[in-house]
Amino acid sequence: MSLTNMISIMDQCRKQGKGCGSFSTYSMEEVMGAILAAEETKTPVILQLAEARFVTAPLEYMGAMMLAAAKDAEVPIAVHLDHGKTLDSVEKSLKMGFTSVMIDGSAEPFDENVKLTNETIELAREYHADVEAELGVVGRSEDEYTVTYTRPEDAKAFIDATHVDALAVGIGNLHGNYPGGTPHLRLDILQKIHNVIPDQHLVLHGGSGISDADFQKCIRNGVTKININTAILNNMLKAAEEYLSDDEKNKIDFYGLNRVLVASACQTVKHHIEVFNMVPLHAED
Repeated sequence: MSLTNMISIMDQCRKQGKGCGSFSTYSMEEVMGAILAAEETKTPVILQLAEARFVTAPLEYMGAMMLAAAKDAEVPIAVHLDHGKTLDSVEKSLKMGFTSVMIDGSAEPFDENVKLTNETIELAREYHADVEAELGVVGRSEDEYTVTYTRPEDAKAFIDATHVDALAVGIGNLHGNYPGGTPHLRLDILQKIHNVIPDQHLVLHGGSGISDADFQKCIRNGVTKININTAILNNMLKAAEEYLSDDEKNKIDFYGLNRVLVASACQTVKHHIEVFNMVPLHAED
């Protein structure tokens, strides 16, 4: 049984100077591909499901699949609720067996975010689960590109008030595809945050589109967990398009498409695992 807690994986990554990949899985093919990549690289990973996707990836279906895959995996796997908005969704996930949850109070005033986070921590501890929170607002490509950068002094106050296990920060990172293709990360802000809370596990959302070099700079400056979603989906769509446009139509079937999608998800996850595992210790930031 390889289902484990998020923090146990993150603690091990921190000791080894590596980053931990947290991969969004909204289909069977993504779950299979992520587990295959983790096993082939012998690397623990986190599978995550966001509350916003419950409409097309219901918690009851996807959560059960993720948990079953984690328990059967050859390497430790954590199962995580991403961007939980309410205590109700948090509790449902915990009752299913999720080993960590994120409560996203980043759009709320600071004090409300602290209150919601502490309520989540109290609930999660009943299930021996870990908690992630967010401070500063990570932008979204489907809206305008707006980010509220996390202030280092606020990060310190937030950790002092909650002692949350992991903290997602806003440094110019964005959910979805980045306008112009290349994000401008405020690594100076990340360095300052890391300096004031050096022992805190930090989380980078919106990992798709960030360069391998910037990933590694973030890891050297306190980021332990990195979320990947859009890169997996984009590559799966590309693989599906190529498969379905094959001139030899008699070779196209649903089962072949399934194999192509699993292989694409595996390839994308494996690439990010290898990047997160190979962080130069003395590269110039």
